[in-house]
Amino acid sequence: MNSLFIIIVVGLLFWWGIGCYARRLEKLWEIDPHRSPPAIAHYDSIDFVPAKNWVVLFGHHFASIAGAGPIIGPVLACILWGWGPAIIWIVLGTIFMGGVHDFGTLITSVREEGGSIAQICEKSISRRARILFSWFVLLSLVLVVAVFARLCAQTFVKEARIVLPSLGLIPVAILLGFLLYRTKLNSIFSTLFGLLLLAGLIIGGIFLPINLGRYGLVIWLSVLFIYTYFASILPVNILLQPRDYLSSFLLFFSLIAGLLGLLIKPISISAPIFVQWKSPEGSLWPMLCVTIACGAISGFHSLVSSGTTSKQLPNERYAKRVGYGAMVTEGVLATLALIAVTAVMSKGATLNIKDPIGIFAQGYGIITSSFMPGAGLFVAVFILNAFILTTLDSAARIARYLSRELFGIKNHYLNSLLVIAAAALLAFSGEVSRIWIMFGTANQLVAALALVTLVCWLFLHGKPTLIVIIPAMIMLLITFAALIGQGIRYFQERNILLFATVVLLFGLASVMIYEIARSGVLKRWQRNLSS
Repeated sequence: MNSLFIIIVVGLLFWWGIGCYARRLEKLWEIDPHRSPPAIAHYDSIDFVPAKNWVVLFGHHFASIAGAGPIIGPVLACILWGWGPAIIWIVLGTIFMGGVHDFGTLITSVREEGGSIAQICEKSISRRARILFSWFVLLSLVLVVAVFARLCAQTFVKEARIVLPSLGLIPVAILLGFLLYRTKLNSIFSTLFGLLLLAGLIIGGIFLPINLGRYGLVIWLSVLFIYTYFASILPVNILLQPRDYLSSFLLFFSLIAGLLGLLIKPISISAPIFVQWKSPEGSLWPMLCVTIACGAISGFHSLVSSGTTSKQLPNERYAKRVGYGAMVTEGVLATLALIAVTAVMSKGATLNIKDPIGIFAQGYGIITSSFMPGAGLFVAVFILNAFILTTLDSAARIARYLSRELFGIKNHYLNSLLVIAAAALLAFSGEVSRIWIMFGTANQLVAALALVTLVCWLFLHGKPTLIVIIPAMIMLLITFAALIGQGIRYFQERNILLFATVVLLFGLASVMIYEIARSGVLKRWQRNLSS
């Protein structure tokens, strides 16, 4: 199979998704460009700040949602089950599930004055449902911050050349934010200036690697948590917006460079289209859907959409471009990651499933070897690290919002401190790695519950629900099946920690469904259908 053929087919399908399917969503939510969005109506110069333009917001949103998930998930799925089932789920999931989920949570949050998906859950279902959902999401976010901080620190230790450009991007982003929002300098000139400084940092990193020796991991973890704390409390237009905006250019560069490499020298894929139904990590269904996660649909996206992006959207007309468009772009990234791993497999290399980042970097190096000989691996690791850092920024800020809602603490300095402290304890203990396998299922469960919340919101506002209820039911079925399978496996292995985690997640989903029935939404729905 020729990789160029796959890219063309996937590209056409994604184009149809944005051009046709997403328009149905715009009509369903009745997009009104004349309605004042929360970023303007509730401007507070900290969280509610309209983005300079939709491109800046797209950059922030895409950089926030495009963590390591859309790369690691497809790599693992390709090795375990084959690239055929993986590409099918990426395409169908992105168009009919992920895009609906991301756009829906973004515009619904805008309709609810920038409220989080947890707040929407309370209005649409019940207060108890909101509290349960918020606790689960908060715990998931703490886990995200802990795991991604540790992963980022490990990349600093393994590849010392990326330290300078990764950390140097922070002051460059602050300078860019000052130029864009304080001096009102032309956005094109400001962007070019920021990118020029970033290019200098990348070159400097190659010649000035920073290696801290045996204590490097501890030191970098400490630095990252200090950075994450300040990133979560500073006004979004000072650091978060400009940093994610600059990082988005790295993401776009990685996509363009990878696609250009495939255009110049297409990969002849000899890797198996199907490997096996039952793998050491479980059967193809439902575990492939859980493993790929962010490459098709991700619950974390609903937290970003309703947590930070909805508070920065300058106009409703851009909701499709930002929400649905960013999800499609992430689907393209997942497809590129999938082709990268097939490039390595096609060379007959022995793959270590415990090193998905290394496999992707090696494959990306093969794809871009025609015009970046020897540099592809360094570029891949640096850009992946940028993904991780932007996820840290957004996850910590969203966790601050949720902790304020749950604990009633209005001091955002204290809220952020509590979140960072909990994540740091997990990261330094090293116990995070034991429950990382549960993250995929937990993430998809958040997506399922977010979709169910959207269904209830649409129903209560007298709108059709079919376009959302189908992916909601599919995702609930997937996550319940995955939880049951994992529960049986961990019980047989006598892994008490993971088994308890499965029981907790299963109980949360069950109580949420009970709350929906108890709230009367389901009964009213049945009466409407019967009439």
